[in-house]
Amino acid sequence: MDRVKNKIALVTGGASGLGLASGKLLLEEGAKVVFTDINHKALDQIPQLIDKKYQGSYSFKELDVTNENNWKTVLTEVMEEYNGINILLNSAGISLGADIASTSFEVWKKVHAVNLDGVFLGCKYALPHMAISGIGSIINISSISGIVAGWNTAAYNSSKAGVRHLSKSIALYCGKKDIDVRCNSIHPAFVDTPILDPMKQAFGDEGAIEKLSRQIPIKKIGDTDDVAYAVLYLASEESKFMTGAEIVLDGGLSAM
Repeated sequence: MDRVKNKIALVTGGASGLGLASGKLLLEEGAKVVFTDINHKALDQIPQLIDKKYQGSYSFKELDVTNENNWKTVLTEVMEEYNGINILLNSAGISLGADIASTSFEVWKKVHAVNLDGVFLGCKYALPHMAISGIGSIINISSISGIVAGWNTAAYNSSKAGVRHLSKSIALYCGKKDIDVRCNSIHPAFVDTPILDPMKQAFGDEGAIEKLSRQIPIKKIGDTDDVAYAVLYLASEESKFMTGAEIVLDGGLSAM
Protein backbone atom coordinates (compact mmCIF):
# COMPACT_ATOMS: atom_id res chain seq x y z
CA MET A 1 0.00 0.00 0.00
CA ASP A 2 3.06 2.27 0.21
CA ARG A 3 1.83 4.16 3.26
CA VAL A 4 5.41 5.27 4.06
CA LYS A 5 6.92 5.03 0.60
CA ASN A 6 10.47 6.43 0.28
CA LYS A 7 10.67 7.41 3.95
CA ILE A 8 13.84 6.59 5.89
CA ALA A 9 13.26 4.97 9.28
CA LEU A 10 15.66 4.25 12.13
CA VAL A 11 14.44 1.65 14.63
CA THR A 12 16.04 0.96 18.01
CA GLY A 13 15.59 -2.43 19.62
CA GLY A 14 15.13 -3.58 16.06
CA ALA A 15 16.47 -7.12 16.38
CA SER A 16 13.44 -8.52 18.19
CA GLY A 17 9.99 -7.86 19.58
CA LEU A 18 8.19 -4.62 18.82
CA GLY A 19 11.13 -3.07 17.01
CA LEU A 20 11.53 -5.97 14.60
CA ALA A 21 7.80 -6.31 13.91
CA SER A 22 7.41 -2.57 13.34
CA GLY A 23 10.50 -2.34 11.14
CA LYS A 24 9.28 -5.20 8.97
CA LEU A 25 5.86 -3.56 8.53
CA LEU A 26 7.46 -0.23 7.62
CA LEU A 27 9.51 -2.08 5.01
CA GLU A 28 6.41 -3.70 3.58
CA GLU A 29 4.78 -0.28 3.32
CA GLY A 30 7.61 1.25 1.30
CA ALA A 31 10.11 2.65 3.80
CA LYS A 32 13.84 2.07 3.90
CA VAL A 33 14.64 0.83 7.39
CA VAL A 34 17.78 0.88 9.53
CA PHE A 35 17.43 -1.73 12.26
CA THR A 36 19.61 -1.00 15.29
CA ASP A 37 20.20 -3.02 18.45
CA ILE A 38 22.83 -3.64 21.09
CA ASN A 39 22.60 -7.39 20.37
CA HIS A 40 24.83 -7.78 17.32
CA LYS A 41 24.22 -11.54 17.13
CA ALA A 42 20.47 -10.98 16.85
CA LEU A 43 21.07 -8.27 14.23
CA ASP A 44 22.98 -10.80 12.14
CA GLN A 45 19.84 -12.97 12.02
CA ILE A 46 17.63 -10.23 10.54
CA PRO A 47 18.15 -11.22 6.87
CA GLN A 48 16.71 -14.65 7.70
CA LEU A 49 13.58 -13.02 9.11
CA ILE A 50 12.79 -10.64 6.24
CA ASP A 51 11.51 -11.51 2.78
CA LYS A 52 14.34 -11.48 0.23
CA LYS A 53 12.42 -9.07 -1.98
CA TYR A 54 13.25 -6.30 0.51
CA GLN A 55 16.99 -6.85 0.20
CA GLY A 56 18.62 -3.50 -0.44
CA SER A 57 15.84 -1.63 1.35
CA TYR A 58 17.20 -2.15 4.85
CA SER A 59 20.43 -2.26 6.83
CA PHE A 60 21.36 -2.93 10.42
CA LYS A 61 23.77 -1.30 12.83
CA GLU A 62 24.88 -2.02 16.36
CA LEU A 63 23.70 0.69 18.74
CA ASP A 64 23.84 1.06 22.50
CA VAL A 65 21.07 3.59 23.08
CA THR A 66 22.68 4.71 26.35
CA ASN A 67 25.89 5.72 24.57
CA GLU A 68 25.86 9.34 23.38
CA ASN A 69 28.77 8.97 20.95
CA ASN A 70 27.31 5.77 19.51
CA TRP A 71 24.13 7.68 18.68
CA LYS A 72 26.08 10.43 16.95
CA THR A 73 28.07 7.92 14.90
CA VAL A 74 25.06 5.89 13.79
CA LEU A 75 23.05 8.96 12.82
CA THR A 76 25.96 10.35 10.82
CA GLU A 77 26.24 7.03 8.99
CA VAL A 78 22.51 6.98 8.26
CA MET A 79 22.63 10.49 6.81
CA GLU A 80 25.62 9.59 4.66
CA GLU A 81 24.03 6.38 3.38
CA TYR A 82 20.42 7.50 2.97
CA ASN A 83 20.70 11.28 2.81
CA GLY A 84 17.92 11.77 5.32
CA ILE A 85 15.85 10.39 8.17
CA ASN A 86 12.07 10.78 8.39
CA ILE A 87 11.03 8.28 11.06
CA LEU A 88 12.62 7.57 14.43
CA LEU A 89 11.15 4.66 16.36
CA ASN A 90 12.54 4.42 19.88
CA SER A 91 11.62 0.85 20.76
CA ALA A 92 14.60 -0.35 22.82
CA GLY A 93 13.66 -1.05 26.42
CA ILE A 94 14.15 -3.31 29.41
CA SER A 95 11.98 -4.34 32.34
CA LEU A 96 13.51 -5.15 35.71
CA GLY A 97 10.53 -5.50 38.00
CA ALA A 98 10.80 -4.72 41.70
CA ASP A 99 9.01 -2.59 44.26
CA ILE A 100 10.56 0.58 45.63
CA ALA A 101 12.01 -1.16 48.68
CA SER A 102 13.64 -3.89 46.63
CA THR A 103 14.96 -1.76 43.78
CA SER A 104 18.66 -1.05 44.08
CA PHE A 105 20.02 2.27 42.87
CA GLU A 106 22.02 0.42 40.23
CA VAL A 107 18.87 -1.20 38.82
CA TRP A 108 17.05 2.14 38.96
CA LYS A 109 19.82 3.80 36.96
CA LYS A 110 20.05 0.97 34.44
CA VAL A 111 16.32 0.94 33.69
CA HIS A 112 16.21 4.71 33.27
CA ALA A 113 19.39 4.71 31.19
CA VAL A 114 17.88 2.39 28.59
CA ASN A 115 14.20 3.31 28.74
CA LEU A 116 14.41 7.07 29.19
CA ASP A 117 17.96 8.31 28.57
CA GLY A 118 18.08 6.26 25.37
CA VAL A 119 14.94 7.95 24.10
CA PHE A 120 16.27 11.37 25.09
CA LEU A 121 19.55 10.82 23.25
CA GLY A 122 17.83 9.48 20.14
CA CYS A 123 15.41 12.38 19.96
CA LYS A 124 18.06 14.99 20.75
CA TYR A 125 20.51 13.89 18.09
CA ALA A 126 18.09 12.68 15.41
CA LEU A 127 15.89 15.77 15.48
CA PRO A 128 18.33 18.14 13.70
CA HIS A 129 18.73 15.59 10.90
CA MET A 130 14.99 15.05 10.69
CA ALA A 131 14.35 18.78 10.57
CA ILE A 132 16.28 19.08 7.31
CA SER A 133 14.95 15.83 5.83
CA GLY A 134 11.39 16.99 5.34
CA ILE A 135 8.24 15.92 7.20
CA GLY A 136 9.16 13.66 10.10
CA SER A 137 7.70 11.53 12.87
CA ILE A 138 9.23 10.46 16.18
CA ILE A 139 7.51 7.47 17.76
CA ASN A 140 8.44 6.52 21.30
CA ILE A 141 7.39 3.17 22.73
CA SER A 142 6.29 3.77 26.31
CA SER A 143 3.96 1.42 28.16
CA ILE A 144 0.60 1.34 29.87
CA SER A 145 2.84 1.36 32.97
CA GLY A 146 3.65 4.96 32.06
CA ILE A 147 0.00 5.83 32.67
CA VAL A 148 -1.25 3.23 35.17
CA ALA A 149 1.37 2.35 37.76
CA GLY A 150 2.07 -1.04 39.29
CA TRP A 151 3.19 -1.53 42.86
CA ASN A 152 6.06 -3.86 41.96
CA THR A 153 7.63 -2.08 38.96
CA ALA A 154 8.82 1.22 40.40
CA ALA A 155 11.72 1.94 38.03
CA TYR A 156 9.88 0.72 34.94
CA ASN A 157 6.80 2.83 35.80
CA SER A 158 8.94 5.91 36.30
CA SER A 159 10.97 5.48 33.12
CA LYS A 160 7.93 4.89 30.94
CA ALA A 161 6.03 7.82 32.44
CA GLY A 162 9.07 9.93 31.63
CA VAL A 163 8.93 8.82 28.00
CA ARG A 164 5.30 9.95 27.79
CA HIS A 165 6.01 13.47 29.02
CA LEU A 166 9.28 13.77 27.12
CA SER A 167 7.35 13.01 23.93
CA LYS A 168 4.91 15.81 24.68
CA SER A 169 7.75 18.24 25.40
CA ILE A 170 9.42 17.39 22.08
CA ALA A 171 6.15 17.83 20.21
CA LEU A 172 5.67 21.30 21.73
CA TYR A 173 9.28 22.22 20.97
CA CYS A 174 8.89 21.29 17.31
CA GLY A 175 5.72 23.35 17.08
CA LYS A 176 7.38 26.32 18.76
CA LYS A 177 10.40 26.16 16.44
CA ASP A 178 8.37 25.49 13.27
CA ILE A 179 10.03 22.11 12.82
CA ASP A 180 7.83 19.80 10.75
CA VAL A 181 8.38 16.77 12.98
CA ARG A 182 5.64 15.19 15.07
CA CYS A 183 6.31 13.26 18.28
CA ASN A 184 3.94 10.78 19.91
CA SER A 185 4.12 7.82 22.28
CA ILE A 186 2.56 4.35 22.22
CA HIS A 187 1.44 2.64 25.43
CA PRO A 188 0.97 -1.11 25.14
CA ALA A 189 -0.06 -3.41 27.94
CA PHE A 190 1.39 -6.92 27.94
CA VAL A 191 2.65 -8.02 24.52
CA ASP A 192 4.24 -11.38 23.78
CA THR A 193 7.87 -10.32 23.27
CA PRO A 194 11.19 -11.32 24.88
CA ILE A 195 10.47 -8.85 27.69
CA LEU A 196 8.12 -11.53 29.09
CA ASP A 197 10.84 -14.19 29.15
CA PRO A 198 11.55 -13.93 32.92
CA MET A 199 7.87 -14.48 33.64
CA LYS A 200 7.72 -17.42 31.23
CA GLN A 201 10.69 -18.96 32.98
CA ALA A 202 8.86 -18.64 36.29
CA PHE A 203 5.40 -19.84 35.21
CA GLY A 204 5.95 -21.57 31.87
CA ASP A 205 4.90 -20.10 28.52
CA GLU A 206 1.20 -20.90 28.80
CA GLY A 207 1.06 -20.16 32.50
CA ALA A 208 2.59 -16.71 32.05
CA ILE A 209 0.26 -15.81 29.17
CA GLU A 210 -2.79 -16.99 31.12
CA LYS A 211 -1.74 -15.10 34.24
CA LEU A 212 -1.26 -11.85 32.30
CA SER A 213 -4.42 -12.32 30.24
CA ARG A 214 -6.53 -12.45 33.41
CA GLN A 215 -5.52 -8.84 34.11
CA ILE A 216 -6.86 -7.62 30.75
CA PRO A 217 -10.61 -6.93 30.33
CA ILE A 218 -10.70 -8.62 26.91
CA LYS A 219 -8.90 -11.63 28.41
CA LYS A 220 -5.89 -11.72 26.08
CA ILE A 221 -2.54 -10.02 25.72
CA GLY A 222 -1.33 -8.18 22.64
CA ASP A 223 0.58 -9.29 19.55
CA THR A 224 3.55 -7.42 18.16
CA ASP A 225 1.48 -6.54 15.08
CA ASP A 226 -0.98 -4.64 17.30
CA VAL A 227 1.82 -2.21 18.09
CA ALA A 228 3.38 -2.32 14.62
CA TYR A 229 0.19 -1.05 13.01
CA ALA A 230 0.04 1.83 15.47
CA VAL A 231 3.66 2.63 14.58
CA LEU A 232 2.76 2.57 10.89
CA TYR A 233 -0.12 4.99 11.44
CA LEU A 234 2.09 7.44 13.34
CA ALA A 235 4.88 7.10 10.78
CA SER A 236 2.56 7.84 7.87
CA GLU A 237 0.97 11.11 6.84
CA GLU A 238 -2.39 9.70 7.92
CA SER A 239 -1.50 11.04 11.38
CA LYS A 240 -0.33 14.46 10.17
CA PHE A 241 -2.50 16.30 12.75
CA MET A 242 -1.44 14.13 15.69
CA THR A 243 1.44 15.22 17.90
CA GLY A 244 2.11 15.37 21.62
CA ALA A 245 -0.39 12.57 22.11
CA GLU A 246 -0.44 8.87 22.88
CA ILE A 247 -1.97 5.70 21.52
CA VAL A 248 -3.06 3.34 24.28
CA LEU A 249 -3.12 -0.37 23.36
CA ASP A 250 -4.11 -2.12 26.56
CA GLY A 251 -7.18 -4.28 25.94
CA GLY A 252 -9.21 -1.97 28.19
CA LEU A 253 -6.88 -2.15 31.19
CA SER A 254 -6.77 1.61 31.76
CA ALA A 255 -10.57 1.84 31.53
CA MET A 256 -11.00 -0.12 34.76
